[in-house]
Amino acid sequence: MKKIIVPVDFSKQSEIALKAAASLAKKKDSEIYVLHMLELSAALMTYNEHAQYEHATFLIKLAEKKFASFLNRPYLKGLKITPIVKHHKVYNEVNEVVEKHNVDLIVMGSHGTDGLKEIFVGSNAEKMVRHSKIPVMVIKDEIEDFDIKRVVFACDFKEENIEAFKKAVKFADKLSASLFLVIINTPGDNFLSTSDAYSRISKFLHKASSGLKVEIYNDYSVERGIHNFSNSINADLIGMPTHGRKGLTHFFMGSIGEDVVNHSKIPVITFKI
Repeated sequence: MKKIIVPVDFSKQSEIALKAAASLAKKKDSEIYVLHMLELSAALMTYNEHAQYEHATFLIKLAEKKFASFLNRPYLKGLKITPIVKHHKVYNEVNEVVEKHNVDLIVMGSHGTDGLKEIFVGSNAEKMVRHSKIPVMVIKDEIEDFDIKRVVFACDFKEENIEAFKKAVKFADKLSASLFLVIINTPGDNFLSTSDAYSRISKFLHKASSGLKVEIYNDYSVERGIHNFSNSINADLIGMPTHGRKGLTHFFMGSIGEDVVNHSKIPVITFKI
């Protein structure tokens, strides 16, 4: 939590994320890296080097001018802010910044998406969740004095999620927040009897060396169950593991973590498996 990245496009959603990151940074004495990714078109890359340089220089100067205004906010006073401009809107560049500066968390805003747009395009937040090597926190709506006191961590409690679970426990501990663990039980092929659910949970917690309690919550879908359970305990944040699936595997199998990110009004944080 000592270093936070906030990717921005200078939109309202970007400012919502920056404001939330500032609240966290003040509580944990963190440094914020505000990252803007330029969109250099493929057509530009076919021009000669001089034309590429001139256009890139223009966009960088424009970004610097926008940064000056965007970062002039009362809620940023007293915080260490570092603006960064990268040339292309590709997500491995974010990972490069993460590794170079040893960043702990990405905070970003999102409108979320629905329908065909979600299937074929997705949101920038969804893409960040898929590509990021560190936890990604996604925030939809402005929250005054963002303070995380109650965190839900939802998963199926299979062994592959143990490392993500440990990251969630560590994250909640750093914020001195209460962690609520939940498994969503749904009708159909994935239904678990009470004894089967407790058996799986017991094995998971034993291997994870944890004595925390897990709630079994029944609902019609995993996504709906996560939302309903989180609302029932007035959660400030929903935590989930994600595979970060890409390409055709992602298209056909999907990712519950990304679905929750796209549709939840409560802020969501994902931990890569």
